[in-house]
Amino acid sequence: QVGGFSWENCGDRRDPVVLQSLSVAPDPISIPGSLRVSAAVSSSKTMASPLKAVLVVEKALGDLWIQLPCIDQLGSCTYNDVCTILDNLIPPGTTCPEPLLTYGIPCHCPFKAGSYSLPASDFVLPDVELPAWMTNGNYRVRAAVSNGGEELACVKLAFSLQSQ
Repeated sequence: QVGGFSWENCGDRRDPVVLQSLSVAPDPISIPGSLRVSAAVSSSKTMASPLKAVLVVEKALGDLWIQLPCIDQLGSCTYNDVCTILDNLIPPGTTCPEPLLTYGIPCHCPFKAGSYSLPASDFVLPDVELPAWMTNGNYRVRAAVSNGGEELACVKLAFSLQSQ
């Protein structure tokens, strides 16, 4: 039984990008609702385009973990160029949204080497139409980011979801 929020780095010790800390509240996460997040990341290498992200999303069904498919860019998807996705969400030349702006956290590639820290910040999770498979339950996510075949970062998350 996996309940509650947890995380760990899953890359080898030589990965240049390492998640130092991450906390999320409340637990379970409610949609819609408010989410308080704090995080710290360190990078010994600039992350530049093309950044590839591979997500594996699993949901607990009893004692089994079932891998969820990639549907409408949600689920176990491969994103071949995260930089382009970010540029589409936040057009280049526009300022990064809060609270990223206040804390000097970039929202566009390239991401320079260094340490980035987000103190406890509140985000509103809107009442979005979630895919039918994203129902209440326990989830695991493995996210690996690479550039030209070189793994830059790998993080595993576990969390519970509760829609209202």
